[in-house]
Amino acid sequence: MATRTRVELGRREDLGADCANCFGLCCVALAFAKSADFPFDKDAGDPCTNLDEADACRIHPHLRERGFSGCTVFDCSGAGQKVSRHTFGGRSWRDDPETRRSMFATFPIVRRLHDLLRHLDEAIALVRSTSDEAPWVAAFEHVRLLSDGTPEDLATLDVDAEYDRVRPLLLDASAIARAQGPIGARAQQVGAGSDLVGADLRGADLRGATLRGSLAIAADLRGARLDRCDLLGVDLRDADLRGTDLSGAVYLTQMQVNAARGDSGTVLPEGFQRPGHWRTTTDAAGGLTPPRRGPSGRGARSRRR
Repeated sequence: MATRTRVELGRREDLGADCANCFGLCCVALAFAKSADFPFDKDAGDPCTNLDEADACRIHPHLRERGFSGCTVFDCSGAGQKVSRHTFGGRSWRDDPETRRSMFATFPIVRRLHDLLRHLDEAIALVRSTSDEAPWVAAFEHVRLLSDGTPEDLATLDVDAEYDRVRPLLLDASAIARAQGPIGARAQQVGAGSDLVGADLRGADLRGATLRGSLAIAADLRGARLDRCDLLGVDLRDADLRGTDLSGAVYLTQMQVNAARGDSGTVLPEGFQRPGHWRTTTDAAGGLTPPRRGPSGRGARSRRR
């Protein structure tokens, strides 16, 4: 059996974005709509006006102040470099119309497969000390091989069916992990699919909770206890995570972190990157206050996945 792709400390090798080895696919292949996250409409397949000839963003240090907060939230899970360097062997979408068409169709598929690989990679780690990890490793290898497929293979792949096949394993791994410690006092009051929009959860003990698929937009989670808390698919747009320890959260993603607000006191899991817009300033009284926020939330591009 081939060696699994690992998530390395400091750089999520193969499952994290490596823009230097990508042909700017997220800036071309994907559509976005004029909104709080983007200042204008862009159709799929049209290069963003900020993309230069070297496939770099002309305004990258100023994206949020220029109204492109959706770009600062997006994470391709390594699909950009995978499609650019592996699937198409270094051929760019600029080379010819057929490569352009096929590459733009392939990129979203590989991204979804890589998202699934990241969850399976975490699931393996969650069960390793208490269960036989073989079913999760086998599922990882199956999805990895699919992601290595040709553009023709990927075009016919039913990605939704692959997610349906893996979902029970992800839920089982979560249950195993959540059973490995005490259940928090607030964990019994919430559940999968909860409406937590704007909820005051400051300091809440959510250890072992299942928030899977919940809406936690603008929720106040400062100092919440989230060890073994299942955050699979939780909408954390503009959630306040200042001072919160996320190191033990289950199925947290970089995009969730990017969409939320945090500070230097927010503890992230190994391999995660602290968003550049997580800056704090000192108010007149000497306390920390959040920075002036740009447009919030996951961009229209991410919602179209």
